[in-house]
Amino acid sequence: MIRIEELRQEVFNLEKKILKLKAGLGIDKISQEVFNLEKKILDTGFWDDMKESQVVLQKIKNYKQKISEYESLNQAYEELIIMIDVALEEKNSSLFDELNLEYKKLLNNIENISLSTLLTGEYDAKNAILTFHSGAGGTEAQDWVQMLYRMYSRWAERRNYKTKILFCLDGDEAGIKSISILIEGLNAYGFLRSEAGVHRLVRISPFDSSGRRHTSFAALEVMPEIDDDIKVNINDEDLKIDTYRAGGAGGQHVNKTESAVRITHLPTGVIVACQNERSQKQNKEIAMRMLKSKLIEIKEREHLEKIEDIKGSQKEITWGSQIRSYVFMPYTLVKDHRTGFEIGDVQSVMDGNLDGFINAYLIKSNQENL
Repeated sequence: MIRIEELRQEVFNLEKKILKLKAGLGIDKISQEVFNLEKKILDTGFWDDMKESQVVLQKIKNYKQKISEYESLNQAYEELIIMIDVALEEKNSSLFDELNLEYKKLLNNIENISLSTLLTGEYDAKNAILTFHSGAGGTEAQDWVQMLYRMYSRWAERRNYKTKILFCLDGDEAGIKSISILIEGLNAYGFLRSEAGVHRLVRISPFDSSGRRHTSFAALEVMPEIDDDIKVNINDEDLKIDTYRAGGAGGQHVNKTESAVRITHLPTGVIVACQNERSQKQNKEIAMRMLKSKLIEIKEREHLEKIEDIKGSQKEITWGSQIRSYVFMPYTLVKDHRTGFEIGDVQSVMDGNLDGFINAYLIKSNQENL
């Protein structure tokens, strides 16, 4: 029973962290904001401007999700205290392992939600657009892109985020040359912006009959999905728009018409494409949103004053320095070269276990900015 009594004290000590977290998340403030926005919905003419009304509804949804996450955390704490008290009252020491597991889950949730308070960037709450590019190495690198796409899709599933393919260019023999996906969920960009960069794979190649070890590279771009309410000035004469028949995944319709759209922003050389919607108009709308997102991401990353300050050299992808290495052979290890965080279970990482890397980056970035 002593272990359960000690566990109760450890759980009880979490109450201060949870209360501090409430203040950090601004729960009282955003609860009041939800109340004000829901009153606004009742105003006459609210639905006359559909774009504005959708912005308000999205804000309400995001705020309520934050409140719900905190309330669920608080409820889990209270329920665990009750469970421990019942075990102590009944002198049932056999419940220790179960109670300790619930304690670890609660502690992990507190840490994860605490990290969301570090997401203070202007676009951190937005959805994320991820674009993967294979590096030199042909089939090896293209297979690596497909592995990375699966890895981030699994990570999104763990967080109950939605994933949608926007564009996909299949590999020549296997894998994927390039793919763009949208990950929808609160703070998706805030968490995933740390993943942008070159990812390095070391393994025994399944495509090499001699069983030799190969090193492959793939680059990942991460952009916030820009809403229509965010104004980005792009001149029509600066755009080159191509249409073509889409290929790859996306349904039978993709090969029947020139519905796919590729847009080149001439001043910067930034290229975006979308093929997975049913009409050329829909693909063009999404491609334009992707272009705006990319230009905003570059502007923020380069600390520029305006979009026009972006130089054409930004279109170049450099493969010189990887942010992370994934080693399958001769040992198993995934190591982030920026933070030093590493995990020996490479398969768990490929199955979406990325939170340790993301959290380490957020903590390090926050400390550097203090």
